[in-house]
Amino acid sequence: MFRRSLSRLYLMGALALSLGAATSSCTDKDGNPVLFSIEDDIALGAQVARQTDSTYRAKGQLVERASNPAAYRALDNVVQRVLNSGQVQYRNEFKWDVKIIKDDNVQNAFASPGGHIYVFSGLIKFLDTESQLAGVLGHEMAHADRRHTSRQLQNEYGISLLLSVVLGENPGQLAQIAAGLGTLKFGRDFEREADEYSVIYLNGTGTYACDGAAGFFIKAEQQSQGNPPEFLSTHPNPGSRVEAIQNKGTELNCRNRTPGNENLQILKTSL
Repeated sequence: MFRRSLSRLYLMGALALSLGAATSSCTDKDGNPVLFSIEDDIALGAQVARQTDSTYRAKGQLVERASNPAAYRALDNVVQRVLNSGQVQYRNEFKWDVKIIKDDNVQNAFASPGGHIYVFSGLIKFLDTESQLAGVLGHEMAHADRRHTSRQLQNEYGISLLLSVVLGENPGQLAQIAAGLGTLKFGRDFEREADEYSVIYLNGTGTYACDGAAGFFIKAEQQSQGNPPEFLSTHPNPGSRVEAIQNKGTELNCRNRTPGNENLQILKTSL
């Protein structure tokens, strides 16, 4: 208890310093003002990921690595190509574990702080190409890597409450945050930036067609009448989304790559 009290005093003291310096020195690698440190991102993400794992495991929906190694080998192949693009700014700091939730009726994916990504089997089965899968994963990885998720959580819950979650002092709130992560809605600026960095990441792979996310959005919009994929409702269209992705891909000259779809096919077969 004494150690926890000291930890809380330390964190609250650091918070006070951060609040005082937020307009000047408390920034991420790109100079964007943030209140959470990278260490706070990592600690909060670990807490939220444990709660999320527990929730879906209790429902029998979390696909465990030991129970389906073939699916995770295929998924890891895609994830590692994106991570090794040389464009992920927190490549070495964040956890970057991607997990599958078994629900063929849900076409969604979401990210927690610290690089924990969740993708539903319904989304995987909806996709047509491995570049589309890499594009969607790149979009979610950008939300974590550009620190959109932690910044949005700060806006919704406040820095003090999130720090109490980091310290393990607010389990009820942790459960609420984890439960709402899959429906967390970002603003258009965050969505636009995540789309752009998905293209940048895929360009760096040298393998995937870098406008892969656009292919997913085109198909999703074509089939959205009456029953749009959850991804479209939790990731609002910032306007001309497909055009912006394709224009960025044209600028980088990386749209016409035709990689194989072996990993996506293994995923579909395994799930």
